Amino acid sequence: MIDRIVLVLRIALGLVFLAAGALKVGHADVFAAEIAGFQLLPHALIAPLALLLPFLELMIGAYLVLGLFTRLAAWFAAAEMAVFAAAIASAVMRGISTSCGCFGPSDRSTTSWPEVGRDLGFTLIAVIIAWRAPGALALDRRMEHSE
Repeated sequence: MIDRIVLVLRIALGLVFLAAGALKVGHADVFAAEIAGFQLLPHALIAPLALLLPFLELMIGAYLVLGLFTRLAAWFAAAEMAVFAAAIASAVMRGISTSCGCFGPSDRSTTSWPEVGRDLGFTLIAVIIAWRAPGALALDRRMEHSE
């Protein structure tokens, strides 16, 4: 039963990452402006991040949907979502209302506590996938039998 739940979570989170990445590809200028709106990163890092992050998201999403490198992809997803949650929380606490840019240029959601909660929820899902992915269960079973 838990394997089926993890499978559904893995595919759903993978689809979220695929959508987020795909909607940003080709819009690096808009995404760079949204990243800059958080006022967290040095200017020199913004453009490279705006160019690379969508492709990282596509890769994470594809790996999750296809079940390739599942645990590693899930840990990357968890790390990314935790960083996003922290960045949005930082903006909210500093009174900065800006687009998160999460789902491309047409995404009009702005930095808010519900956005932080959404990203923390995705973080939790990714951690569950990383811990309970079939590869993780097989390793746990091998370790139990070797003792």
